[in-house]
Amino acid sequence: MQVYLPNDLYKLVKKSRLPASELLQDAVRAEVRRRELLREAERYVRDLTAEVGEPSGRQRVRASAIAQRIVRRRPRKTG
Repeated sequence: MQVYLPNDLYKLVKKSRLPASELLQDAVRAEVRRRELLREAERYVRDLTAEVGEPSGRQRVRASAIAQRIVRRRPRKTG
């Protein structure tokens, strides 16, 4: 397998003396795991909806408000 890196990214990896192969492996593992978790979450929501039904408009509004409060509390990454 060959992987293409744009010149700017290639130069950054080289300049920083980063282990490109290890970084790529970690990134691929993380992405595969992320996608697995998304599929599992979608399956869970589908199964839950089949069991208890679709949420009402009021429930959706409340859930959205809770999610927004959680997002505002989460520490922001810098740099």
